[in-house]
Amino acid sequence: MRIGFIGLGRMGAAMAANLLKAGHELTVYNRDPARTEALTAQGAKAAETIGAACRGDVVVTMLADDRAVEEVVLGRGGVLESLAARALHLSSSTISVALAERLTEQHARAAQAFVAAPVFGRPEAAVAGKLFVVAAGEQHALALAAPLLAAVGQKTFVVSETPKMANLVKLSGNFLIAALIESLGEAVALVGKSGLDREQYVQLLTSSVFDAPIYHTYGPLIAAQRFEPARFAAALGYKDIRLALAAAEELRVPLPFAGVLRDRFLALFAHGGETLDWSAIGGLAAADAGLAPC
Repeated sequence: MRIGFIGLGRMGAAMAANLLKAGHELTVYNRDPARTEALTAQGAKAAETIGAACRGDVVVTMLADDRAVEEVVLGRGGVLESLAARALHLSSSTISVALAERLTEQHARAAQAFVAAPVFGRPEAAVAGKLFVVAAGEQHALALAAPLLAAVGQKTFVVSETPKMANLVKLSGNFLIAALIESLGEAVALVGKSGLDREQYVQLLTSSVFDAPIYHTYGPLIAAQRFEPARFAAALGYKDIRLALAAAEELRVPLPFAGVLRDRFLALFAHGGETLDWSAIGGLAAADAGLAPC
């Protein structure tokens, strides 16, 4: 399949590489052209413009936030203007429910297919092709997207024929992960302040009742206060909590703990932590308890 891929950050570059390995013909675009070099060395073609990446059957976008997606998709010379009728835009970006709805409407007017397919997993999972994909879209569009999603993920969950629902699920999941990080940080601080070994405590948890991937990922980071390098920057986590709150407001669903998480991110940022991994909010409890600096 002829695929354009736009957005070559840690996640996007890994996903694009797996599409190449699966035998697809890939054209890549990134605002910083230097990020295309590793993929062109593997056989991809580099596009000089967004439009040049939209000449195939599918274009995949993996971008940081609503603003970036709006510029790339809806801006002059963007995906909407450049993609052929009946071609597919596959959006793996974690964006607002409102923007996903707007993209669905705009693509429908242009007779283009649209699938929202955000992913769960950190960059190492993306490299291994082990992401979990949450997909939503019309059946014919999902059928076209299926082999691509199989190349980047270990399992695809189709949740709806309405694309924005995939983004709602992704935001709700990131809210849960952030809540886990905060609660785990508080528990580790409590045990650590008593004098017990924090890393041994996490090992106990992950070897017993909390033997789950998410605890194995974040428990050691919080216990060791190891928040660099950032695999998922705190600024992006804060963005997702704000988007979850916006979706909740639209649906009239109170999310009181999401408000707490928003404030925890703001506390982290007040101490200069925007570029740390988002698990750094789990270190705030230790700082509050006088165990370590933020």
